[in-house]
Amino acid sequence: MDHKALSSTQFFFATPPLPCPYLPDRVERRVVTELAGRQAGRLNERLSRAGFRRSHRIAYAPACPGCAECRAARIVADAFTLSRSQRRVWKLNADIIAREPPLAATEEQYGLFSAYLGSRHGDGDMARMDFLDYRSLVEESPVDTVLVEFRDAGRRLVAGCLMDRLDDGLSAVYSFFDPALRRRSLGIYMVLWLAEQAKIRGLPHVYLGYWIANCAKMSYKAAFHPLQVFTVQGWHLLRAPRKSDKSRK
Repeated sequence: MDHKALSSTQFFFATPPLPCPYLPDRVERRVVTELAGRQAGRLNERLSRAGFRRSHRIAYAPACPGCAECRAARIVADAFTLSRSQRRVWKLNADIIAREPPLAATEEQYGLFSAYLGSRHGDGDMARMDFLDYRSLVEESPVDTVLVEFRDAGRRLVAGCLMDRLDDGLSAVYSFFDPALRRRSLGIYMVLWLAEQAKIRGLPHVYLGYWIANCAKMSYKAAFHPLQVFTVQGWHLLRAPRKSDKSRK
């Protein structure tokens, strides 16, 4: 995917080719740049609107030869409506309380984070992260970031979402949840919470990272309508059918 130059003084670099973690027999390359200094937040916002994502102190976007399957995706928050199944998830988690504590990694968070990775991504590089790696993920942010904690009625931590606050929306950097609570669909619930919070705060978008049509791990993002995806022509509505699941307010 091509990206227009965003700054005459900002340096961008291409990573070496590596096996794609999402699609078999594909090669992944990224264009990356550092987020540093007093303008890091402003740059991150501009890059987010241009299809980039943040990780630690860098912003990146796919630049894969011969492939444009990865598309940045964002919910149009003020027009978002819940489907029948999403409404069930919202009601099922009515007991959950979300809070935004001061940005600091805790052992409690790390325990849940590790359990999630072991269940969902046990063969990935992130599964080897120790507490110091987790603290770096959470605390080494040069932009306006918060880790939202989701607790049940018994005050037990059941999910967490590392979120950047942008001038035009909320950006879900990384989320994790208790893998034993599958019935709650906490991953879906956190996206619904972000969409609700964007509406409350008067923000137009919720940035969800990259969507790949042929990747099962990312297919859930297409269920949040209206959803925009980023292409070389800019942001466009993804016109994907909801099967028989009709939208309801």
